[in-house]
Amino acid sequence: MTVEVCVKAAVGAPDVLGDCPFSQRVLLTLEEKNIPYQMHLINVNDKPQWFLEANPEGKVPVLKSDDKWISDSDVITQIIEEKFPDPPLTTPPEYASVVSKIFPSFVKFLKSNDPNDGSEQELLDALRSLDDHLKAHGPYVNGEKVSAVDLSLAPKLYHLEVALGHYKSWAIPDDLSTVKTYMESLFSRESFIKTKAAKEYVIAGWASKVNA
Repeated sequence: MTVEVCVKAAVGAPDVLGDCPFSQRVLLTLEEKNIPYQMHLINVNDKPQWFLEANPEGKVPVLKSDDKWISDSDVITQIIEEKFPDPPLTTPPEYASVVSKIFPSFVKFLKSNDPNDGSEQELLDALRSLDDHLKAHGPYVNGEKVSAVDLSLAPKLYHLEVALGHYKSWAIPDDLSTVKTYMESLFSRESFIKTKAAKEYVIAGWASKVNA
């Protein structure tokens, strides 16, 4: 059984996988579970009519399940887990919250023009919490095996590394070595290499947010 999934195409390159971390999360989940899928690349600046008819909100990612198009990566990955329980990727709820502040604090710091607004420290605190958790429970958030929370976080950490490196010449400090090792491990997985956007598309994707 092949599932259908719609994900963002690269800006300016409609035939190339784009930079949406939520789209990549869904693709990672399908890859890690070895589920065959048909991928539709959606140009978000010129959405095809069939896509808007199937999905009036026009958001990506969406997955076709029982002849219905389902949006929202949280909902999609939950449906995938229920329909394809093997291998299990469920993460204990208390572990999901370990990483919840990283992406919003990254976006805040990326958009910030004020070095004294505390946004950099907020991001460092969120990353330090992850570092402490991984030291105690690692190598992944839920222990020995990759789980849903890692697949949600990996694309966001990739965007963080690429966008902050480009726009702020900023890198994760060396003292957060457990986080850095964790990122290297996730980014080197076959599923990640296959589903990641090229760095130039990640940089282009954040340009409007940085210059807003």
